[in-house]
Amino acid sequence: MRILIADDEAMVRAGLRMLIDSEPDMRVVAEASDGAEAVEAVRRARPDVVLMDVRMPRLDGLAAARTILERPEAPKIVMLTTFGEDEYLYEALRLGTSGFLLKVAPPEQLLQALRAVAEGKALIDPAVTRRVIEAFTRPPGARQRPPQLDELTPRELEVLRLLAGGLSNAEIAAALIVSAATVKTHVNRILMKLGLRDRTQAVVLAYEAGVVRPGEDG
Repeated sequence: MRILIADDEAMVRAGLRMLIDSEPDMRVVAEASDGAEAVEAVRRARPDVVLMDVRMPRLDGLAAARTILERPEAPKIVMLTTFGEDEYLYEALRLGTSGFLLKVAPPEQLLQALRAVAEGKALIDPAVTRRVIEAFTRPPGARQRPPQLDELTPRELEVLRLLAGGLSNAEIAAALIVSAATVKTHVNRILMKLGLRDRTQAVVLAYEAGVVRPGEDG
């Protein structure tokens, strides 16, 4: 796994590099001290995953992520954040990042997160995702309902509501009395029809489009 570290603090980058390079299945292929350097490093080093600090000089992490995710075959991006920066997290999810990780997270959690993201999984726990979205989603009607929603079958719409409610595939399967494989198929079709990168983006769209609203149960 090829990893790029983007953080304006040299000591943070050094610590992350030491941790990551100690693992046999991953290595740091580039570092960047600001967002502009991160964009260029992605082009040059072609990493699989980018660890991106939110606050950096010249170009911040969100702006850099937006530019990087416009590239074909863009890498996965994990935003590094500290307590008190929740206002950035919702926008990060909307951009299509794979999630966020607190800088104070234990080393083993960081390594597990990198492996999960590389496998295409969302990094954020569904309950945390829901809390962030409920706190920062726009008021109902702020975003026009995407016409692609009308392409979803009644069952797919039901799965989307449960997904937005913070349920895992296994929990959705239990609620609908179907197999987890069936739920996975529904989720994949939902993402394809809506033109979304992952289930995190699907949750964001569900709230913004009014499919579910803050405070509602899945």
